[in-house]
Amino acid sequence: MALNLAHQIGSLAGTQIAAEVTTGEQSSSATADVSGFRKVPLANLRCNAPGEALSPPMLTPPLTPRSAANRSAMMSLSLRPDLSAAFQAFGTLSPLETAEESSASVAWKEGGKKEEKKGVPVYVMMPLDSVTNGNTVNRKKAMNASLHALKSAGVEGIMIDVWWGLVEREATGAYNWGGYAELLEMAKKHGLKVQAVMSFHQCGGNVGDSCIIPLPKWVTEEIEKDPDLAYTDQWGRRNYEYLSLGCDNLPVLKGRTPVQCYADFMRAFRDNFKHLLGDTIVEIQVGMGPAGELRYPSYPEANGTWKFPGIGAFQCYDKYMLSSLKAAAESAGKPEWGSTGPTDAGHYNNWPEDTPFFKKEGGGWNTPYGEFFLTWYSQMLLEHGERILSSATSIFDGAGVKISVKVAGIHWHYGTRSHAPELTAGYYNTRYRDGYLPIAQMLARHGAVFNFTCIEMRDHEQPQDALCAPEKLVKQVALATGAAQVPLAGENALPRYDEYAHEQILRASSLNVDGSAVDREMCAFTYLRMNPSLFHPDNWRRFVAFVKKMNEGKGARRCWEEVEREAEQFVHVTQPFIQEAAVALMH
Repeated sequence: MALNLAHQIGSLAGTQIAAEVTTGEQSSSATADVSGFRKVPLANLRCNAPGEALSPPMLTPPLTPRSAANRSAMMSLSLRPDLSAAFQAFGTLSPLETAEESSASVAWKEGGKKEEKKGVPVYVMMPLDSVTNGNTVNRKKAMNASLHALKSAGVEGIMIDVWWGLVEREATGAYNWGGYAELLEMAKKHGLKVQAVMSFHQCGGNVGDSCIIPLPKWVTEEIEKDPDLAYTDQWGRRNYEYLSLGCDNLPVLKGRTPVQCYADFMRAFRDNFKHLLGDTIVEIQVGMGPAGELRYPSYPEANGTWKFPGIGAFQCYDKYMLSSLKAAAESAGKPEWGSTGPTDAGHYNNWPEDTPFFKKEGGGWNTPYGEFFLTWYSQMLLEHGERILSSATSIFDGAGVKISVKVAGIHWHYGTRSHAPELTAGYYNTRYRDGYLPIAQMLARHGAVFNFTCIEMRDHEQPQDALCAPEKLVKQVALATGAAQVPLAGENALPRYDEYAHEQILRASSLNVDGSAVDREMCAFTYLRMNPSLFHPDNWRRFVAFVKKMNEGKGARRCWEEVEREAEQFVHVTQPFIQEAAVALMH
């Protein structure tokens, strides 16, 4: 019979702890035994051969929303010597140590001087439904155990989606921070830093979305009155993931503009959590489109509209976007170009060569009209980012937090001349034009971090008939951010638990792309995502070793085998609260 968390930690510490039992929360003793944590013989630990990919077993039970009021007493415990020694040997700090002592980004030398450390701090994304519709922490016991486990592994912090559709759901200007206040305090008590995402988009309809969180009710009411507030394709299909940037500066939301609503939300967040800014909350990632990314919703998965590796579709057919297009065409002396977007760019699931606009020979993308349209379309996206960043940097000025923006890793058809999927998303990147340098330069003007996805992918893992090239894309972005002198952070686009993906992340985060950026590394990496599979014994052992390697930085020259030796002992000793996290998340 499995012991609950308090008993497990009490056993380790040689102290009996009274367990709290809360109505509605199952005891871990009533759950399935996940005591599969084992000590792998060191002889079985080895470095992966080049090109060898692993397929670790995965646990995929549904994450059923539950809530409980159980607050563990573990933060008050004193760890027994061998457990403390495990933390020390592995180079991490005990979860019982303070947040001030736990920063992975700063080291203190004698004399009290602060020195930047080598290495890339690792954050972990929290579940999308970490806060419930009732504005409470979801699966509180699981969250507490999981944060304890992450801290023990040397993780720097967590990333939390702060949903506009939850906080300001009922009425304009009425903010309910309930669940977030509690979750942020939990992070603080565990000594974890927080990347807070201002999520102004809908949850649901994108890769990995496990729940539905629509835009605030009063926003959807306005969209019902004026459907052109939603992005629209050439067939009249509306997309409700994010408000059309065409109405950014129009008072269409009960007297406020969308940009004003975003700014008011961020200002309310700042005022409510000012005591945590710069200490626990260290980064504000500003959502700027679907999935929180600076892009158009050109490849929506909802209802099977788009499937990988389709080229997507332009999203400029609402009346506000068309009005801007008309004005741009008239200004260019070509009024005939302003009535509509391209009508020969195919459908969502076409490939470039299927369409007159994107084909390599004589394609419309490489004509004067194509250059005009793509310049306008991408510039509208850049100006949207500029407007929101201006608000964000002003609001959080002096708060001690970084501002970041997420850019999508659209790697399919990257090997074609037109780069069609990037163009429909708003990135004017072709074989003859760098579309990421202007984005990096815009972020540089505001001192923001460029956050990029698909860091874990390798070219040969992707469909080659679709000319996918994630490694080449990441290299291009690294060069662009280097030229613009913008910090680059990374995320994995899809869940991966194998050493092969971990090695690729380590390689990409070192930013050795041109042989000259010797001292440059990614400023952070955020791992997608905390779930039961992460705490599977084999996955967790690999993850712990991965975090250790990331924290050491690219100057380290140790093999996976050596790091895993250390990780194995560490995981074995800290097994109880890792097991608790796995059990709690499964229920």
